[in-house]
Amino acid sequence: MKVLFVDKNHEILKEKLFANGFEITEDYTSSKEDIEKKIHAFDGIIIRSRFPLDSDFLDKAENLKFVGRVGAGLENIDEIAAKAKSIELFNAPEGNRDAVGEHALGMLLSIMNRFEIADQEVRNGIWKREENRGEEIKGKTVALIGYGNMGKAFAQRLKGFGAKLICYDIKDNVGDENCRQTHMDEVFETADILSLHIPQTPLTLGLVNKEYIAKFKKPIYFVNTARGKAVVTKDLVGALKLGKIKAAGLDVLEFEKSSFETLHKDDMPKEMQYLISSQNVLLTPHIAGWTHESKIKLAEVIADKIISAFGKS
Repeated sequence: MKVLFVDKNHEILKEKLFANGFEITEDYTSSKEDIEKKIHAFDGIIIRSRFPLDSDFLDKAENLKFVGRVGAGLENIDEIAAKAKSIELFNAPEGNRDAVGEHALGMLLSIMNRFEIADQEVRNGIWKREENRGEEIKGKTVALIGYGNMGKAFAQRLKGFGAKLICYDIKDNVGDENCRQTHMDEVFETADILSLHIPQTPLTLGLVNKEYIAKFKKPIYFVNTARGKAVVTKDLVGALKLGKIKAAGLDVLEFEKSSFETLHKDDMPKEMQYLISSQNVLLTPHIAGWTHESKIKLAEVIADKIISAFGKS
């Protein structure tokens, strides 16, 4: 089978496919339009987020049998069109769940204990202890929205902190020994900390908005390592200003480009400028699942799934 790589990944992905009889072609520079002209010659394509695989692209992929998306989500692929053409979609949330779980925990500890603020103050000769008094996770109610691979990894790491862990998910019976599944009424009533672990779908776009935030009984800490477009930034800023959200750790942003790799400060709206200037906001550039270890694991998971489905019998 012929496979086209359009995004660079760990070499182990290419090596494992090649060892199992796949013919590999690499093209990391051609435009989407040029790729469309030759995609008919390939049985599979490996992509991260370089460009969307929309219905027009898939129409031109006459012989495509699978897409390997080296990442957790499939939002840059038209899943309906792919299903109609019997194109199998492989993603790898198993590959970076540990990285995301650790990153989310690190962000939470930082915003609850003012690590970034205190660090900068000390570096500038300012010694404030009372002003930088933190809060403990122990005894808090942590609500996870979405309880798949990422949510479970985060809950596993939080278990030893003595928090009460609850989760909401559109799927039934996903709770486990680390986190009790519940309804949103309990989340709104009891949560001290809110963390998102949801994919980007029509149901999750703009989920965290003014009305959603207003339903929380208590001021909350907020962590988002999932998808930026799940949050209406304008409403998040409003909640930060009012104290409804005490602090936020954001690895993903509504204003990210489709490649997740460019963010131009000059083009940022005023809400983004506020996040950058705010002391109670911690920002990272979509790296929660971006560790040295996860790069290897993502490649291995995708390779193993493809080989299991289409490799040598």
